[in-house]
Amino acid sequence: MDKYGAGQDAYCYPGTVVLCNLLDLRDDSALARAERDFSELAASQLPFELPPYDLPYLQRLHRALFQDIYAWAGEIRTLDISKGHTRFCNVGRIEAEASKVFSSLAQQSWYEGYSRADLIHAVAESFGDLNMVHPFREGNGRAQRILYEHVILNAGFEIDWWSVDPDEWVAANIAAVVCDYSPLEAVFDKCIGRTIIGLSPV
Repeated sequence: MDKYGAGQDAYCYPGTVVLCNLLDLRDDSALARAERDFSELAASQLPFELPPYDLPYLQRLHRALFQDIYAWAGEIRTLDISKGHTRFCNVGRIEAEASKVFSSLAQQSWYEGYSRADLIHAVAESFGDLNMVHPFREGNGRAQRILYEHVILNAGFEIDWWSVDPDEWVAANIAAVVCDYSPLEAVFDKCIGRTIIGLSPV
């Protein structure tokens, strides 16, 4: 299944909707399992870093997660993509739109000093907006979650994604397409935990 509805494109093996990959897996289910396993291992080894965060930082996270799967890991996509009724940012606007999100984060001092309630509201909005940029051909959600782990940790709060049902996660991101951030706020209310003390980069 081509979950982005892009049909045949240069990222896929000819005549298929399976993304070309360094493991030469031609079955989409097998590729999805490999993606999950490799990216989970890579994520466990990624260090927390302090801001500033920007699009190159997100690209670096994506490269670390998927460099053993895709030759284009960390590279901005060159194809317009959509998923269901959601059409993501045009390739010609990716850098500009991502810059808007990261500039807003910087202007808000990366949410440092925010209360938990204010953090939930702010993170939901910026996460939803950055998701619409969708800078990579695949693996956007995983890379973006790592980025926001760092944002939330830097703001002084615990973060745990495991309490959120996958269907709830998808629905919340779809709602954010039309600037309804309340479902994402509900998601982050589950994910963002207590304040933490003495956090430092490793």
